[in-house]
Amino acid sequence: MHRRELLARSASVAGLLAGLGALPGAAHAAWNTAAFEAKSVAEVVKALGVSAPVESKDVSLTGPEIAENGAVVPLALATSLPGVKRLLVLIEKNPSTLAASFDISDAIEPSFSLRVKMAQTCNVYAVAITADNKVLFAQKEIKVTLGGCGG
Repeated sequence: MHRRELLARSASVAGLLAGLGALPGAAHAAWNTAAFEAKSVAEVVKALGVSAPVESKDVSLTGPEIAENGAVVPLALATSLPGVKRLLVLIEKNPSTLAASFDISDAIEPSFSLRVKMAQTCNVYAVAITADNKVLFAQKEIKVTLGGCGG
């Protein structure tokens, strides 16, 4: 069978499956728009409807002391807390304070690495929200020498 024939048959089969409703529809992310548009840590907490965060040694945040380029700042966050349902990354002086939100289940290890943009030197927070709505955090100040959010 030639490649073109294979592609044509694959398209036909996909069309039949879609017509029968056997293919999944478009995926839509469920997210809290107000939280992602918040301009401060207090606004994020209010938008999420959780209590004020309390500092905890059970939540960890690692990142560089100095980020030479604010456009690509590596971070890692993790927690050893049982029953965590969500991990957040908050960047205090960014245009949008909430930089990332990860929903956690028992099947997921609550440990993530990511790169974020930072507008300027500020505190970065790793926030863990437990199933019983306890809100715990770790923080780190990261100095930015070249801004990534419009700077």
